[in-house]
Amino acid sequence: MSEPISHDDRTRTAVSDAARYVEQWLALHQRLDRVPGVQLAILHGDDVVASYAFGAADLTSGEPLTTDDRFRIASHSKTFTATAIHALAERGELRLDDRVASLVSDLDGTPIGEVTLRELLGHGGGVVRDGWRADHWQLSYAFPDTARLVELASDRADVLARNDRFKYSNVGYSVLGLVVEAVTGEAYAAHVQRQLLDPLGLSATTADLDAQDSSATAAMATGHSAIAFDGERIPIDHIATGAMAPATGFVSTASDVVRWVAAHFFGDERILSDDSKRVMQRTEWQVAGSAGSEYALGFGVTKINDRRLLGHGGGFPGHITHTLFDPHDRIATSVLTNAIDGPAQMYVATVFRLIDLALGAAASETPAVAPDVASRFTGRFANLWGVSDVVDLGGRLHLLDPTVGDPTADPIRLDVADELTTLRITDSPGYAAPGEELVYTRDDDGAVREVRGAGGVTMYPHDPFVAALARTDRARVGDPVVPAED
Repeated sequence: MSEPISHDDRTRTAVSDAARYVEQWLALHQRLDRVPGVQLAILHGDDVVASYAFGAADLTSGEPLTTDDRFRIASHSKTFTATAIHALAERGELRLDDRVASLVSDLDGTPIGEVTLRELLGHGGGVVRDGWRADHWQLSYAFPDTARLVELASDRADVLARNDRFKYSNVGYSVLGLVVEAVTGEAYAAHVQRQLLDPLGLSATTADLDAQDSSATAAMATGHSAIAFDGERIPIDHIATGAMAPATGFVSTASDVVRWVAAHFFGDERILSDDSKRVMQRTEWQVAGSAGSEYALGFGVTKINDRRLLGHGGGFPGHITHTLFDPHDRIATSVLTNAIDGPAQMYVATVFRLIDLALGAAASETPAVAPDVASRFTGRFANLWGVSDVVDLGGRLHLLDPTVGDPTADPIRLDVADELTTLRITDSPGYAAPGEELVYTRDDDGAVREVRGAGGVTMYPHDPFVAALARTDRARVGDPVVPAED
C-alpha cells in the first residue's frame, strides 16, 4: 500500500500548479485590463517558485517590464515600520503601550502625544489620515519633512476618540517613524536597513526613493495615471516621501516583497520571535465597509476560502500593489502594478484561490490524471464566444474561464474518458452541460486541431483562432471563423 500524500506535499504541488497556470492567466489579464505593467512573485517555504513580469515599464518608451524593475510599494511600508517597533519592544527598548509623547518630545502637549504605540499600529488612535492639506499625494508639492510632519500631527489630528473604531492614518505611521528615530538615535532609513533589510538580503528594497538620483529612478517602473478619464494614461514623475517614508515610502520588487513577508512565517525568527509575531498578527479591529476585512498591528487580515491571510496593499501616484501570505502554510504572493488603478488585490487573491482549487483536487478520492495524459488535453482554446483554458491543477483537469477576475468561482471538472480523445464534464454549474463530453480532434502529429463539446460548440487552439479572426472583417452566416489548415 502506498504512503498517503502529506499536506505539505499536496501544498507544494498545488503551489507549483497554480504558479504555472498564473503565468498565462496574468499575461492575458495584463492586456485585458489594460494595465501598463504587472510584476508577480510567489514564494513557498524558502523558495521563490515564480517571478513574472508582463507589459511595459514605461508606456511612452515601450520599454518592457522586467522582474528587476522596482515599484513604489507604498503602504507596505507600514509592515516594515510595525516590525521595527515590535522588534524594539521585544528588546525592551520601548513598550507598545507607551504614549507617543513619552518618546517624541515635539508632540508633548498635543492630543496625538497621548496616543499609544499600540493604537497607532492598529489604526485605533483616531488620528487624521493625511493632514488637512495633503495634495502631496497628487504631486502638487513635496511630501512633508519632519518639521511639517510634526505640524500635521499637531493640527486637529485627533479626529475621533481613541479606540472608537478603525481609522486608517498615514500620519500615525509616519509618527511611528519618529518613534524609531527617537528610541534608536538613528535615521529611520538607516535603522531599517541595518535591522531588517540587510539581515534578509533584500538588496532591491529601500525605505524611500531619491527622486534626484538618476540611477535610482532608472531602476524604477514608471507610474501611470488612471484610465478612467479619456481612455489614455500619462506617466507620473517620481517623488520622494520625506518624513512619511515609514507610512508610504518603500521601494521594492515583487520577489523581495515575498521574501520580506516570509520572515513573518512562524518558525522564522531572523528578525522577530514567534511570540512577537503572534502579537503583531492578532486581529485588532474589524474594518467597516470591507467584507471580512480586519487589521492587526501592522498587517491587514483577510479571509480567502478557509485561509486567514496577512498582508498589505499599497497605493501611490502611479503604482498599486498588494501582498498576502499564509504564515502557517508558508505561502506568499505579491503583485505590483505601475498604474494608479491596477487591480493588484484581485490578482493576488486569484493566486490563492487557484492554490486552494488545486489542493481540493489533490485531496479528491478520484485517481489523479497522469501528467503525460493531462498534457495531451491542457491548453488555451477559443471560439467566437471567447476563451477557455483546460488546466491541470492538483492532478485533475478543469475547464476555466481565464477572462474573469476569479476563474475558480465556477470551475468545471473534467474526467478522462479516453486518454487520447475525450474528456467528460463532471462537477460543474447546472448551466454548463454536466455529463457531456469534450472530444478532441488531432492532426497526424498529435497536435490538437479542434475541441467539440461544452454544449456542442467547437473550440480551436487559441493562437490559430486569433490569427483567423484577424483575417476577417465580419463573422458571416455560413462562413465561420475557423483556423486555416497548414
